[in-house]
Amino acid sequence: MISANVIAGYQDVVTPLPTLLGGTDYVSTKASGVTPNIALQWLLFDFGERQALLNAAQQTAVAANISFNGTHQALIHNITRAYYLYGVARQKSEIAEHSLGNSHKILAAAQGRYSSGIGTSIEVAQAKQLVAQSRFRLVQARDGLDDAYQGLTGAVGLAPNVQIKVASSTGRRLPGTRGEPTDKVVQQALSRRPDVLASYAALKASEANERAAAAAFLPKVYLGAVAAANRGRVQAGNLPGAGLQSTTSGVMLGVTVPIFDGQIRKNRQRQAASATRAAAAVHRQTKDAAVREILLASNSVRSALASYEAASELRRASAVTYNAAFEAYQNGLGTLTDVTAADSSLLDAREAQADAHAASLLAASSLAFMLGNMTSSSAPEDALR
Repeated sequence: MISANVIAGYQDVVTPLPTLLGGTDYVSTKASGVTPNIALQWLLFDFGERQALLNAAQQTAVAANISFNGTHQALIHNITRAYYLYGVARQKSEIAEHSLGNSHKILAAAQGRYSSGIGTSIEVAQAKQLVAQSRFRLVQARDGLDDAYQGLTGAVGLAPNVQIKVASSTGRRLPGTRGEPTDKVVQQALSRRPDVLASYAALKASEANERAAAAAFLPKVYLGAVAAANRGRVQAGNLPGAGLQSTTSGVMLGVTVPIFDGQIRKNRQRQAASATRAAAAVHRQTKDAAVREILLASNSVRSALASYEAASELRRASAVTYNAAFEAYQNGLGTLTDVTAADSSLLDAREAQADAHAASLLAASSLAFMLGNMTSSSAPEDALR
Protein backbone atom coordinates (compact mmCIF):
# COMPACT_ATOMS: atom_id res chain seq x y z
CA MET A 1 0.00 0.00 0.00
CA ILE A 2 1.37 3.41 -1.00
CA SER A 3 0.00 6.54 0.64
CA ALA A 4 0.70 10.27 0.32
CA ASN A 5 0.54 12.17 3.58
CA VAL A 6 0.92 15.79 4.67
CA ILE A 7 1.54 16.67 8.31
CA ALA A 8 1.37 20.33 9.31
CA GLY A 9 1.52 21.74 12.81
CA TYR A 10 2.17 24.63 15.13
CA GLN A 11 3.57 24.43 18.68
CA ASP A 12 4.06 27.10 21.38
CA VAL A 13 6.05 26.03 24.43
CA VAL A 14 6.22 28.43 27.41
CA THR A 15 9.07 27.69 29.84
CA PRO A 16 9.26 29.46 33.27
CA LEU A 17 12.81 30.64 34.28
CA PRO A 18 13.84 32.14 37.66
CA THR A 19 15.37 35.64 37.55
CA LEU A 20 18.28 37.05 39.61
CA LEU A 21 15.84 39.11 41.62
CA GLY A 22 13.97 36.03 42.77
CA GLY A 23 11.10 36.39 40.37
CA THR A 24 10.03 34.28 37.39
CA ASP A 25 10.32 35.02 33.74
CA TYR A 26 8.87 33.06 30.85
CA VAL A 27 10.53 32.05 27.62
CA SER A 28 8.23 31.23 24.68
CA THR A 29 9.47 28.82 22.00
CA LYS A 30 7.37 28.63 18.87
CA ALA A 31 7.74 26.01 16.16
CA SER A 32 5.76 25.43 12.96
CA GLY A 33 6.31 23.24 9.97
CA VAL A 34 4.95 21.16 7.13
CA THR A 35 6.10 17.60 6.34
CA PRO A 36 4.83 15.96 3.16
CA ASN A 37 5.79 12.30 2.74
CA ILE A 38 5.15 9.19 0.69
CA ALA A 39 4.93 5.95 2.65
CA LEU A 40 5.09 2.37 1.46
CA GLN A 41 3.75 -0.57 3.44
CA TRP A 42 4.14 -4.07 2.04
CA LEU A 43 2.90 -7.08 3.95
CA LEU A 44 5.39 -9.86 3.25
CA PHE A 45 4.14 -12.80 5.32
CA ASP A 46 1.04 -13.37 7.41
CA PHE A 47 0.79 -17.18 7.81
CA GLY A 48 -1.84 -17.54 5.05
CA GLU A 49 -4.45 -15.00 6.14
CA ARG A 50 -4.54 -13.11 2.85
CA GLN A 51 -4.52 -16.33 0.82
CA ALA A 52 -7.42 -17.67 2.87
CA LEU A 53 -9.41 -14.48 2.30
CA LEU A 54 -8.62 -14.70 -1.42
CA ASN A 55 -9.81 -18.32 -1.54
CA ALA A 56 -13.01 -17.37 0.30
CA ALA A 57 -13.74 -14.62 -2.22
CA GLN A 58 -13.01 -16.95 -5.14
CA GLN A 59 -15.32 -19.66 -3.78
CA THR A 60 -18.04 -17.07 -3.19
CA ALA A 61 -17.71 -15.95 -6.81
CA VAL A 62 -17.88 -19.58 -7.95
CA ALA A 63 -21.05 -20.12 -5.92
CA ALA A 64 -22.64 -17.01 -7.44
CA ASN A 65 -21.69 -18.11 -10.96
CA ILE A 66 -23.10 -21.60 -10.39
CA SER A 67 -26.31 -20.16 -9.01
CA PHE A 68 -26.56 -18.00 -12.13
CA ASN A 69 -26.24 -21.13 -14.29
CA GLY A 70 -28.86 -22.78 -12.09
CA THR A 71 -31.20 -19.91 -12.85
CA HIS A 72 -30.71 -20.61 -16.56
CA GLN A 73 -31.62 -24.26 -16.07
CA ALA A 74 -34.69 -23.33 -14.03
CA LEU A 75 -35.77 -20.96 -16.82
CA ILE A 76 -35.37 -23.72 -19.42
CA HIS A 77 -37.35 -26.09 -17.20
CA ASN A 78 -40.18 -23.59 -16.76
CA ILE A 79 -40.37 -22.96 -20.51
CA THR A 80 -40.35 -26.71 -21.17
CA ARG A 81 -43.24 -27.24 -18.77
CA ALA A 82 -45.21 -24.37 -20.31
CA TYR A 83 -44.59 -25.79 -23.79
CA TYR A 84 -45.85 -29.27 -22.88
CA LEU A 85 -48.85 -27.85 -21.04
CA TYR A 86 -49.70 -25.82 -24.13
CA GLY A 87 -49.30 -28.95 -26.25
CA VAL A 88 -51.78 -30.96 -24.18
CA ALA A 89 -54.20 -28.01 -24.16
CA ARG A 90 -54.08 -27.84 -27.95
CA GLN A 91 -54.52 -31.60 -28.20
CA LYS A 92 -57.57 -31.43 -25.94
CA SER A 93 -58.99 -28.68 -28.13
CA GLU A 94 -58.54 -30.90 -31.18
CA ILE A 95 -60.15 -33.81 -29.33
CA ALA A 96 -63.11 -31.61 -28.41
CA GLU A 97 -63.49 -30.59 -32.06
CA HIS A 98 -63.41 -34.25 -33.10
CA SER A 99 -65.95 -35.11 -30.40
CA LEU A 100 -68.23 -32.35 -31.67
CA GLY A 101 -68.00 -33.90 -35.12
CA ASN A 102 -69.00 -37.29 -33.69
CA SER A 103 -71.93 -35.65 -31.92
CA HIS A 104 -73.16 -34.20 -35.20
CA LYS A 105 -72.91 -37.66 -36.78
CA ILE A 106 -74.97 -39.13 -33.95
CA LEU A 107 -77.54 -36.33 -34.38
CA ALA A 108 -77.71 -36.99 -38.09
CA ALA A 109 -78.23 -40.69 -37.42
CA ALA A 110 -80.98 -39.97 -34.86
CA GLN A 111 -82.73 -37.63 -37.28
CA GLY A 112 -82.44 -40.23 -40.03
CA ARG A 113 -83.97 -42.91 -37.83
CA TYR A 114 -86.76 -40.53 -36.84
CA SER A 115 -87.46 -39.69 -40.46
CA SER A 116 -87.61 -43.42 -41.25
CA GLY A 117 -90.10 -44.01 -38.51
CA ILE A 118 -87.87 -46.22 -36.40
CA GLY A 119 -86.65 -43.50 -34.05
CA THR A 120 -88.29 -41.20 -31.60
CA SER A 121 -88.27 -37.48 -30.94
CA ILE A 122 -86.70 -38.20 -27.57
CA GLU A 123 -83.66 -39.70 -29.30
CA VAL A 124 -83.37 -36.61 -31.48
CA ALA A 125 -83.56 -34.37 -28.39
CA GLN A 126 -80.93 -36.48 -26.64
CA ALA A 127 -78.67 -36.22 -29.69
CA LYS A 128 -79.10 -32.44 -29.76
CA GLN A 129 -78.24 -32.38 -26.07
CA LEU A 130 -75.08 -34.34 -26.85
CA VAL A 131 -74.14 -31.77 -29.52
CA ALA A 132 -74.67 -28.94 -27.05
CA GLN A 133 -72.51 -30.67 -24.46
CA SER A 134 -69.76 -31.23 -27.02
CA ARG A 135 -69.90 -27.59 -28.09
CA PHE A 136 -69.64 -26.51 -24.44
CA ARG A 137 -66.61 -28.76 -23.96
CA LEU A 138 -65.02 -27.24 -27.06
CA VAL A 139 -65.52 -23.73 -25.67
CA GLN A 140 -63.88 -24.81 -22.41
CA ALA A 141 -61.01 -26.49 -24.24
CA ARG A 142 -60.32 -23.40 -26.34
CA ASP A 143 -60.40 -21.24 -23.23
CA GLY A 144 -57.83 -23.55 -21.62
CA LEU A 145 -55.77 -23.34 -24.81
CA ASP A 146 -55.71 -19.53 -24.59
CA ASP A 147 -54.61 -19.71 -20.96
CA ALA A 148 -51.86 -22.20 -21.81
CA TYR A 149 -50.69 -19.94 -24.65
CA GLN A 150 -50.40 -17.00 -22.28
CA GLY A 151 -48.50 -19.21 -19.86
CA LEU A 152 -46.06 -20.18 -22.61
CA THR A 153 -45.44 -16.64 -23.87
CA GLY A 154 -45.07 -15.46 -20.28
CA ALA A 155 -42.47 -18.15 -19.55
CA VAL A 156 -40.53 -17.19 -22.69
CA GLY A 157 -40.80 -13.50 -21.80
CA LEU A 158 -42.91 -12.33 -24.73
CA ALA A 159 -45.62 -9.70 -24.63
CA PRO A 160 -49.17 -11.02 -24.05
CA ASN A 161 -50.41 -9.82 -27.47
CA VAL A 162 -47.59 -11.46 -29.46
CA GLN A 163 -48.72 -14.19 -31.85
CA ILE A 164 -46.25 -16.98 -32.57
CA LYS A 165 -46.47 -20.40 -34.18
CA VAL A 166 -45.78 -23.23 -31.75
CA ALA A 167 -44.76 -26.69 -32.92
CA SER A 168 -46.95 -29.50 -31.68
CA SER A 169 -45.67 -31.83 -28.96
CA THR A 170 -48.29 -34.51 -29.68
CA GLY A 171 -45.98 -36.84 -31.57
CA ARG A 172 -42.91 -36.27 -29.42
CA ARG A 173 -41.17 -39.51 -28.56
CA LEU A 174 -41.38 -40.62 -24.96
CA PRO A 175 -38.36 -41.99 -23.07
CA GLY A 176 -38.12 -45.69 -22.50
CA THR A 177 -38.84 -47.22 -19.12
CA ARG A 178 -35.80 -47.79 -16.93
CA GLY A 179 -35.18 -48.86 -13.37
CA GLU A 180 -34.21 -46.60 -10.52
CA PRO A 181 -31.14 -44.44 -11.08
CA THR A 182 -27.95 -46.20 -10.04
CA ASP A 183 -25.54 -44.81 -7.48
CA LYS A 184 -23.23 -43.81 -10.32
CA VAL A 185 -26.00 -41.85 -12.03
CA VAL A 186 -26.93 -40.16 -8.77
CA GLN A 187 -23.32 -39.22 -8.03
CA GLN A 188 -22.90 -37.82 -11.53
CA ALA A 189 -26.09 -35.82 -11.04
CA LEU A 190 -24.82 -34.42 -7.75
CA SER A 191 -21.65 -33.32 -9.51
CA ARG A 192 -23.73 -31.38 -12.04
CA ARG A 193 -26.58 -29.93 -9.98
CA PRO A 194 -26.10 -26.19 -9.47
CA ASP A 195 -27.62 -26.15 -5.98
CA VAL A 196 -25.27 -28.88 -4.75
CA LEU A 197 -22.23 -27.26 -6.37
CA ALA A 198 -23.16 -23.83 -5.01
CA SER A 199 -23.60 -25.18 -1.47
CA TYR A 200 -20.22 -26.93 -1.75
CA ALA A 201 -18.54 -23.72 -2.90
CA ALA A 202 -20.19 -21.87 -0.01
CA LEU A 203 -18.80 -24.51 2.38
CA LYS A 204 -15.30 -24.04 0.98
CA ALA A 205 -15.62 -20.26 1.32
CA SER A 206 -16.63 -20.68 4.97
CA GLU A 207 -13.67 -22.96 5.61
CA ALA A 208 -11.33 -20.40 4.03
CA ASN A 209 -12.80 -17.66 6.22
CA GLU A 210 -12.20 -19.87 9.25
CA ARG A 211 -8.55 -20.28 8.27
CA ALA A 212 -8.23 -16.53 7.85
CA ALA A 213 -9.73 -15.97 11.31
CA ALA A 214 -7.20 -18.40 12.82
CA ALA A 215 -4.29 -16.72 11.01
CA ALA A 216 -5.26 -13.36 12.55
CA PHE A 217 -3.69 -14.62 15.84
CA LEU A 218 -0.27 -15.07 14.21
CA PRO A 219 2.52 -12.49 13.64
CA LYS A 220 2.87 -10.48 10.45
CA VAL A 221 6.09 -9.49 8.72
CA TYR A 222 6.04 -6.26 6.78
CA LEU A 223 8.35 -3.99 4.82
CA GLY A 224 8.07 -0.23 5.24
CA ALA A 225 9.61 2.72 3.43
CA VAL A 226 9.19 6.49 3.67
CA ALA A 227 10.39 9.52 1.74
CA ALA A 228 9.66 12.90 3.35
CA ALA A 229 10.60 16.57 3.17
CA ASN A 230 10.39 18.81 6.23
CA ARG A 231 10.12 22.58 6.21
CA GLY A 232 9.76 24.34 9.53
CA ARG A 233 10.59 27.42 11.62
CA VAL A 234 11.63 27.73 15.29
CA GLN A 235 11.66 30.92 17.34
CA ALA A 236 12.65 31.18 21.03
CA GLY A 237 11.75 34.32 22.93
CA ASN A 238 12.89 37.48 21.23
CA LEU A 239 15.67 35.74 19.37
CA PRO A 240 15.56 35.73 15.59
CA GLY A 241 13.66 32.75 14.15
CA ALA A 242 15.48 29.98 12.36
CA GLY A 243 14.16 28.17 9.30
CA LEU A 244 14.72 24.43 8.97
CA GLN A 245 14.64 22.28 5.86
CA SER A 246 15.43 18.59 5.75
CA THR A 247 14.66 15.42 3.86
CA THR A 248 14.12 11.97 5.26
CA SER A 249 14.11 8.53 3.61
CA GLY A 250 14.34 5.09 5.05
CA VAL A 251 13.50 1.42 4.71
CA MET A 252 12.51 -0.84 7.57
CA LEU A 253 11.58 -4.47 8.13
CA GLY A 254 9.19 -5.09 10.99
CA VAL A 255 7.18 -7.76 12.75
CA THR A 256 3.85 -7.18 14.49
CA VAL A 257 2.56 -9.62 17.07
CA PRO A 258 -1.10 -9.29 18.16
CA ILE A 259 -1.43 -9.55 21.93
CA PHE A 260 -4.81 -8.24 23.06
CA ASP A 261 -7.83 -6.82 21.23
CA GLY A 262 -10.71 -7.32 23.65
CA GLN A 263 -11.68 -10.78 22.24
CA ILE A 264 -12.46 -9.38 18.79
CA ARG A 265 -10.37 -11.97 16.95
CA LYS A 266 -11.61 -14.78 19.17
CA ASN A 267 -15.22 -13.89 18.53
CA ARG A 268 -14.56 -13.66 14.79
CA GLN A 269 -12.99 -17.10 14.91
CA ARG A 270 -16.02 -18.51 16.71
CA GLN A 271 -18.32 -16.86 14.20
CA ALA A 272 -16.32 -18.31 11.29
CA ALA A 273 -16.41 -21.79 12.83
CA SER A 274 -20.15 -21.51 13.36
CA ALA A 275 -20.62 -20.41 9.73
CA THR A 276 -18.58 -23.41 8.56
CA ARG A 277 -20.75 -25.82 10.54
CA ALA A 278 -23.89 -24.18 9.16
CA ALA A 279 -22.55 -24.37 5.58
CA ALA A 280 -21.67 -28.05 6.06
CA ALA A 281 -25.18 -28.76 7.32
CA VAL A 282 -26.72 -26.89 4.37
CA HIS A 283 -24.51 -28.80 1.93
CA ARG A 284 -25.46 -32.13 3.49
CA GLN A 285 -29.17 -31.26 3.46
CA THR A 286 -28.92 -30.06 -0.15
CA LYS A 287 -27.35 -33.36 -1.22
CA ASP A 288 -29.97 -35.42 0.63
CA ALA A 289 -32.78 -33.34 -0.85
CA ALA A 290 -31.26 -33.69 -4.33
CA VAL A 291 -31.10 -37.48 -4.05
CA ARG A 292 -34.68 -37.58 -2.80
CA GLU A 293 -35.84 -35.35 -5.68
CA ILE A 294 -34.05 -37.55 -8.22
CA LEU A 295 -35.70 -40.71 -6.89
CA LEU A 296 -39.14 -39.09 -6.78
CA ALA A 297 -38.74 -37.73 -10.31
CA SER A 298 -37.66 -41.17 -11.53
CA ASN A 299 -40.74 -42.74 -9.94
CA SER A 300 -42.92 -40.07 -11.56
CA VAL A 301 -41.52 -40.92 -14.98
CA ARG A 302 -42.22 -44.63 -14.56
CA SER A 303 -45.73 -43.95 -13.27
CA ALA A 304 -46.48 -41.52 -16.10
CA LEU A 305 -45.25 -43.97 -18.74
CA ALA A 306 -47.35 -46.75 -17.22
CA SER A 307 -50.35 -44.44 -17.20
CA TYR A 308 -49.75 -43.61 -20.85
CA GLU A 309 -49.65 -47.28 -21.82
CA ALA A 310 -52.89 -47.92 -19.92
CA ALA A 311 -54.57 -44.84 -21.41
CA SER A 312 -53.51 -45.86 -24.92
CA GLU A 313 -55.02 -49.30 -24.45
CA LEU A 314 -58.18 -47.71 -23.05
CA ARG A 315 -58.45 -45.42 -26.07
CA ARG A 316 -58.10 -48.32 -28.51
CA ALA A 317 -60.78 -50.29 -26.67
CA SER A 318 -63.06 -47.27 -26.42
CA ALA A 319 -62.71 -46.56 -30.13
CA VAL A 320 -63.74 -50.11 -30.96
CA THR A 321 -66.72 -49.86 -28.60
CA TYR A 322 -67.83 -46.53 -30.05
CA ASN A 323 -67.58 -47.69 -33.67
CA ALA A 324 -69.53 -50.84 -32.89
CA ALA A 325 -72.21 -48.97 -30.94
CA PHE A 326 -72.60 -46.29 -33.64
CA GLU A 327 -72.82 -48.87 -36.44
CA ALA A 328 -75.37 -50.89 -34.47
CA TYR A 329 -77.45 -47.76 -33.85
CA GLN A 330 -77.39 -46.81 -37.51
CA ASN A 331 -78.65 -50.28 -38.40
CA GLY A 332 -81.40 -50.18 -35.81
CA LEU A 333 -79.76 -52.76 -33.53
CA GLY A 334 -78.60 -50.47 -30.73
CA THR A 335 -79.83 -47.62 -28.63
CA LEU A 336 -78.86 -43.97 -28.51
CA THR A 337 -77.95 -44.42 -24.85
CA ASP A 338 -75.28 -46.96 -25.82
CA VAL A 339 -73.85 -44.63 -28.48
CA THR A 340 -73.81 -41.65 -26.11
CA ALA A 341 -72.08 -43.64 -23.39
CA ALA A 342 -69.52 -44.98 -25.87
CA ASP A 343 -68.86 -41.48 -27.23
CA SER A 344 -68.38 -40.08 -23.74
CA SER A 345 -66.02 -42.95 -22.86
CA LEU A 346 -64.02 -42.39 -26.05
CA LEU A 347 -63.71 -38.69 -25.30
CA ASP A 348 -62.51 -39.42 -21.75
CA ALA A 349 -60.05 -42.01 -23.06
CA ARG A 350 -58.59 -39.59 -25.61
CA GLU A 351 -58.19 -36.88 -23.00
CA ALA A 352 -56.65 -39.37 -20.57
CA GLN A 353 -54.14 -40.43 -23.22
CA ALA A 354 -53.28 -36.80 -23.98
CA ASP A 355 -52.85 -36.04 -20.28
CA ALA A 356 -50.67 -39.12 -19.79
CA HIS A 357 -48.51 -38.25 -22.80
CA ALA A 358 -47.96 -34.72 -21.51
CA ALA A 359 -47.40 -36.00 -17.98
CA SER A 360 -44.69 -38.34 -19.28
CA LEU A 361 -42.93 -35.48 -21.06
CA LEU A 362 -43.27 -33.25 -18.01
CA ALA A 363 -41.94 -35.97 -15.71
CA ALA A 364 -39.01 -36.65 -18.03
CA SER A 365 -38.12 -32.96 -18.19
CA SER A 366 -38.38 -32.73 -14.40
CA LEU A 367 -36.07 -35.72 -14.04
CA ALA A 368 -33.59 -34.11 -16.44
CA PHE A 369 -33.77 -30.96 -14.33
CA MET A 370 -33.23 -32.93 -11.11
CA LEU A 371 -30.27 -34.71 -12.69
CA GLY A 372 -28.70 -31.36 -13.60
CA ASN A 373 -29.00 -32.25 -17.28
CA MET A 374 -31.55 -29.63 -18.32
CA THR A 375 -29.18 -27.99 -20.80
CA SER A 376 -28.92 -31.16 -22.90
CA SER A 377 -30.57 -30.86 -26.32
CA SER A 378 -32.31 -34.21 -25.74
CA ALA A 379 -32.82 -33.98 -22.00
CA PRO A 380 -36.29 -35.58 -21.82
CA GLU A 381 -35.21 -38.54 -23.96
CA ASP A 382 -31.95 -39.00 -22.05
CA ALA A 383 -33.49 -38.54 -18.61
CA LEU A 384 -33.52 -42.26 -17.81
CA ARG A 385 -30.36 -43.27 -19.60
